[in-house]
Amino acid sequence: MSIIPTNPSMPRGDQDPPVEPIPVPAGEALTAGRHAHLRAENVSVTFGGRQILHNVSLTVSAQSRLAVVGENGRGKTTLLHVLAGLLTPDTGSVHRVGTIGLAEQMLHVEEGRTVGTLTAQALRSSHAAVRALDAAADELARGVQGAEQRYAAALEVATDLDAWDAERRVDIALEALSACTDRSRLLSTLSVGQRYRVRLACLLGARNDVLLLDEPTNHLDADGLAFLTDRLRAHPGGLALVSHDRALLRDVAHEFLDLDPSEDGGAHLYAGGYDGWREGRRRDRERWEHDYTAQQVEHRRLQVAVQQARDRLSTGWRPDKGTGKHQRQSRAPGVVQALNRDREALEAHRITVPEPPPSLRWPDLSARRGAALVRAQEVRHTGRLEQPVTLHLDGGDRLLLTGANGAGKSTLLSILGGDLQPTDGWVHQVPTARVAFVRQEVPDWPEGVGAKEVHERYTGRLIAAGRLRDSEVVPLGATGLLDREAMRTPVQRISQGQQRRLDLALQLSVRPNLLLFDEPTNHLSMALVDELTSALLDTPAAVVVATHDRRLLADLAGWPHLNLLPAGAADENPDVQQKIAR
Repeated sequence: MSIIPTNPSMPRGDQDPPVEPIPVPAGEALTAGRHAHLRAENVSVTFGGRQILHNVSLTVSAQSRLAVVGENGRGKTTLLHVLAGLLTPDTGSVHRVGTIGLAEQMLHVEEGRTVGTLTAQALRSSHAAVRALDAAADELARGVQGAEQRYAAALEVATDLDAWDAERRVDIALEALSACTDRSRLLSTLSVGQRYRVRLACLLGARNDVLLLDEPTNHLDADGLAFLTDRLRAHPGGLALVSHDRALLRDVAHEFLDLDPSEDGGAHLYAGGYDGWREGRRRDRERWEHDYTAQQVEHRRLQVAVQQARDRLSTGWRPDKGTGKHQRQSRAPGVVQALNRDREALEAHRITVPEPPPSLRWPDLSARRGAALVRAQEVRHTGRLEQPVTLHLDGGDRLLLTGANGAGKSTLLSILGGDLQPTDGWVHQVPTARVAFVRQEVPDWPEGVGAKEVHERYTGRLIAAGRLRDSEVVPLGATGLLDREAMRTPVQRISQGQQRRLDLALQLSVRPNLLLFDEPTNHLSMALVDELTSALLDTPAAVVVATHDRRLLADLAGWPHLNLLPAGAADENPDVQQKIAR
């Protein structure tokens, strides 16, 4: 979490860099209440020769509930960094009034930092306000000149921050999000999800005028999502969030700023909440596709006209010897004029409507329904998956894994995928099983390597091991998951969402007959999530999904599901043992 003072400025590097929180000296960050706002005017940002944002203008007021949406790599995170002042735009300006709380998508952990480091940072302004009020009260009691004005000002700041209740608010948020409450605990000893929940709890506990949230629902279970939704709806200040969680956006957002490619190349603002955005986006996309098709048809018509004129000119200008020679030559000037007119019309007809971006193209997964794939018998893993699980997975099977954080969903997927051996029980993959495992977090990509080389290395290893034939490989560009620019850029420099897309493309490249998904909607745009959901419902491959995404849970509600119990629940009720078998 970062607490951003008014009008900070930091230099920008040549790519979207990890940024460190700006320390806030006591008294520097002041609340502005109903006057708080962020106003960006004609903001443009370019990284490495690629324009990420182009002339974006928006206002986040104290009443705003703004969602920033768009495909992966379209600049959503960059825009939040510009609004917060962590990134200086190439052109344009940002005006800020009031305090800003920023939850970044990435959380960088320095050695020695603890849970208490984050909570102290979140509560710094509140603690400073209470100290300032105590000092002013002491001056007032001693009759110091001007003490009345200083006391009134200090009281207003402390009241706006509700400073006396700040510590309790953070504690409540930590508990509600199942985050670590031990202030002495090193952040480096916590899982990625635990660190994110501590950071989010601190942000929700602090009282900032404007909240900027980048994928705040990652790593939250159902209770945590409900708490977050309630807190955001009750937040007295402004809010701008980037999120893949369709349920959260439906519940919270009033306006949508869509950064996706558009016919005119600009960002579009939609009112009317989630439904208004979806309908407006649908109309704009249909108009774009219609205009693009019409331009292509007209361009082809003009090309045919020019070619026909050339053919007529050639036939008329070089006639065969014999009768009609002079008559045909007399027509030549008219044919030349017609050719010139058609040429001018073709040159004047510029292709001004860009081609709409591709959608997900799901490969043919020729899995045989009912064919045995994986057998797991009474599998457990000490400390991570306490209840024994028995599963039989065959071609075409569907399974939805649910349960609170820490119940062992990711552990069970790792066991089924062969990444982790159970401490009890056994698991067996049949030789014909091709398992694709899309994990919660993207892999650690090699330094300086592009997406194409990553794909070639990945499939090459499987081909060399005899697990995949060269003719079976799905090409990287065949799925529509990455555009040409992303495929040319080193993987570590593309966005989290694009890296997630690359990981999905790699898993699909082997034409799997068993797909394992751990929080598949993390970091993905909503349009891609909709396309992915449709593909999972229709694919002949077996699919196992673990998710807390409320919309995805509703979409997959008809699937068989396995609800894993948290550690200790099985001990309290020894009769509880989940089994799913054919």
